[in-house]
Amino acid sequence: MKILLTGANGYIGMRLLPLLLEKGHDITCAVRDKSRLSVDKETLKQIKIVEVDFLEEVNTSEFPQNFDAAYYLIHSMSASTSDFDEQEAKSAEHFNAYMAYANVTQVIYLSGIVNEENLSKHLESRKQVENTLYKGDFNLTVLRAAIIVGSGSSSFEIIRDLCEKLPLMVTPSWVKTKTQPIAIRDVLSFLTGVLGNTKCYNDSFDIGGPDVLTYKTMMKQYTEVRGLSLTIIDTPFLSPKLSSYWLYFVTSTSYKLALNLVDSMKIEVITKDTRLQELLDIQPINYKEAIRLAFEKIEQNQVVSSWKDSMISGRFSKSLNKYVQVPKYGCLKDAQQQETDHPERALERIWSIGGKTGWYYGNWLWKVRGYIDKLFGGVGLRRGRTHDTQIFTGDSLDFWRVLFADKDEKRLLLFAEMKIPGEAWLEFCIDENNIVHQTATFRPKGLWGRLYWYAMLPFHFFIFKNMLNKIVR
Repeated sequence: MKILLTGANGYIGMRLLPLLLEKGHDITCAVRDKSRLSVDKETLKQIKIVEVDFLEEVNTSEFPQNFDAAYYLIHSMSASTSDFDEQEAKSAEHFNAYMAYANVTQVIYLSGIVNEENLSKHLESRKQVENTLYKGDFNLTVLRAAIIVGSGSSSFEIIRDLCEKLPLMVTPSWVKTKTQPIAIRDVLSFLTGVLGNTKCYNDSFDIGGPDVLTYKTMMKQYTEVRGLSLTIIDTPFLSPKLSSYWLYFVTSTSYKLALNLVDSMKIEVITKDTRLQELLDIQPINYKEAIRLAFEKIEQNQVVSSWKDSMISGRFSKSLNKYVQVPKYGCLKDAQQQETDHPERALERIWSIGGKTGWYYGNWLWKVRGYIDKLFGGVGLRRGRTHDTQIFTGDSLDFWRVLFADKDEKRLLLFAEMKIPGEAWLEFCIDENNIVHQTATFRPKGLWGRLYWYAMLPFHFFIFKNMLNKIVR
């Protein structure tokens, strides 16, 4: 089948893409910026890419046609705390216009469970998108899911952060809200199972796991699987705003995502029917088994995708391209270089930097900088990195964003997403003479930017010099 995959660089899209390719489908990935589609070179050879931003005015001049199916996996909840619903509505309307031009037969939309009368802004937006898509000139299939459990999913990573770090929690009242978590592998089974299935045309289905649990019980069961101890004290005095700040400082989530999640956590999301489960003969696994499977992937370093790599987890809004060319004028630099007798080994160390590995020198200073950044509303270091040894353009790497990563060229370029009075780049490359170049470039913004750079110079002298020593040796 000829399939259009929107949100191809998102958490679900990155996992759905290889499954569709395995089944022999002809895949076109619709992305805002093709430079940050985080797939390997072999996968790139098997797919087509079209650049399109569904928030912008419709332009079909270079848009492909005649698709058998399209997956609509676009969500804006993490991008804003105020107008994400307006963005999602506009995106859905523009998508309908593109699909009319493309002559698509079926559209598959992954939504949230919307069975309550009083919905959160997030779930109300999902329902509005569903209603908009039903007006499109195609056969719509809607899958409504609650919390998705899998390595790298935002809900799973938040629970993981809380339970791994806090043996004692004072929790708000929303921890008593019931939900029906579903494993990511079951979500993918449903998404592929409805593809081309005429019995699923023009209908909406709830999908969920076999367990109906409160968030408190989910955390308790998580600690049981992990062999941890946890004491939870409920309190009605934590407001939604305070709860959001609590999640923001303790976990790796952004404040915008935390605020929208807390708003949704007050609403019960429980499936009302099992029609699709019976139609496709899928038996979802339980919550504890979903946790075990997630940790198998984590321990084997096989996490395919993570919400942390999403552009909205940092300071970028759209394209990376404007930052790829490191400026030469009006900048302050720290340039280091050393020859290495083992260029391949040095390259592997460059490709493993950050995350669990750390920054090779003064890791406690990097951590302090991360805490300060978090305190001032930045991303901090908690995002880590999705893969221990692989890096793709567009990935998040602690409080950096990968602008360019090519092992064949032996070059890695990072852009700072921490809160700073200016813009910062960190570049590593190895030339043909086996010289390792490490260059930190800072373009200050006004007087405060220059004062910031000179205040950091003593730290830069020791950190950058010794970091390169460790990489080379």
